[in-house]
Amino acid sequence: MSGEIHLYDIIRRPVITEKSEMLTDEQNVYVFEVDMRANKPMIKEAVEEVFDVDVLRVRTAIMPAKMGRRLRTTYIRKKQWKKAYVTVAPGQSIDLFGV
Repeated sequence: MSGEIHLYDIIRRPVITEKSEMLTDEQNVYVFEVDMRANKPMIKEAVEEVFDVDVLRVRTAIMPAKMGRRLRTTYIRKKQWKKAYVTVAPGQSIDLFGV
């Protein structure tokens, strides 16, 4: 039970950038930051359950940690995180902000 991830814990936040907005407008693809332990079927199930849409495809990418330097020492400024590109069926959309 402790190793299991709840559906609402899989999707952390939507990623809102110029590139993600362009993907949403042109290809009906939405970008989310997801839990590192989540796999593609888990992400698909979570998006379908939370947003009530049909998911056609899920692609994932692990974004590398960002390193910093002070004098000769390096340190991690930002931890690595997982990003999911979710393709939604044509004619459907996800209302992220309720606007």
